[in-house]
Amino acid sequence: MVPVRTVVYYYSSASGMVRSFALRLGREVFDLGDRAVRRSVPEGPWVLLTPSYTTGNVDNDTIPEPVRRFLVHPVARRRLVGVMGSGNRNFGEHYQAACRQIARASGRPVLFEFELQGTTWDVEEARRVLEELDLALDLAHARRRTGAQA
Repeated sequence: MVPVRTVVYYYSSASGMVRSFALRLGREVFDLGDRAVRRSVPEGPWVLLTPSYTTGNVDNDTIPEPVRRFLVHPVARRRLVGVMGSGNRNFGEHYQAACRQIARASGRPVLFEFELQGTTWDVEEARRVLEELDLALDLAHARRRTGAQA
C-alpha cells in the first residue's frame, strides 16, 4: 500500500511568506486565500499552516479570518491533525499566537513553528515532521484495519 501524504492547508498574507514556505514543503498544499478552497472539506487528515498577526490589542484575536472561516466546518475541524505556524519574534507575546491558540482549542499538537518565511533548515525540519506524521497515521490506520492494539 502506498503511504498517504498528509495535505497542508495554508493561509498567506499579501507578503507571500507563508505561501513560499508551503510550496517548498514538496507536498500537496491548498491556499485558504482561495474561496473555493475555504468552502471545500479535506478528504482526510490535514495540517494547518497559519501566520499570526499582532494588532497591538492584547484582547484582539490573531487568527486570520480565512483560517477562522475554514475551521467552522465540523468535518474539517475533526480531520485536522496538527498545526504549524509562522510568526515574527518582533510581535513579542503574540509570536505564534494563532498557531498556539488553534492547537489549544482543537486539542491538536503544534507540529512546527518558524519565523517569517523560514530558513532552508526550517523547511527541511518541517518536511521531516510531516513525514513522521505520515508514518504515524499510516501505522494507526493499519492497526485499526487489522484490529491490532495501539
